[in-house]
Amino acid sequence: MKRIKEVIVVEGKYDKSTVAGAVDATIIELSGFQIFSDKEKLALLHRLAEKCGLIILTDSDRAGFFIRGRLRGMINDENVKHAYIPDISGKEQRKPSPSKEGKLGVEGMTSDVIITALTNAGATFEDEEPISSDKPKISNADLFAAGLSGSANSAIKRRELLRRLDLPERLSSSGLLDVLNILYTRDEFDCLFL
Repeated sequence: MKRIKEVIVVEGKYDKSTVAGAVDATIIELSGFQIFSDKEKLALLHRLAEKCGLIILTDSDRAGFFIRGRLRGMINDENVKHAYIPDISGKEQRKPSPSKEGKLGVEGMTSDVIITALTNAGATFEDEEPISSDKPKISNADLFAAGLSGSANSAIKRRELLRRLDLPERLSSSGLLDVLNILYTRDEFDCLFL
């Protein structure tokens, strides 16, 4: 599976699942139009765009283009790439009927179509082999050692850390791990708890 450097932004959880089946990347779900009232998640997208870049991958329908256009105006466009899926008529398997426009969304695309869209957008594909890095990554074990997972008070500690780092309060443990590895080195993470 190809690893992508940039963070991929998609509309919903089914889109996220489809993209995760095609490429190895950090994928942020916007929850549709809710993104425009979620100041914390917008601030996170700004930080991620500056740190490693974003690729916006939305449906090819009116709503997808509306979301894409609004995000384009809200986030510095020099750090954002836009991936477009083709217009393909049909309906997703989980839905009883086609969308209003009768097109498949991101969730209905094959892995090959997703990879082609990301390639055409200029995604930065890392080597297929594991990347050797001098910088150790923050792991689940580090979260556990810091009391951020696996203990009775870990949810409270996670919320406190999210507040202190100005990150969205609803970020899951796995989402937190992804974001920490993008924004901080292991040493910087260790310093957070001194």
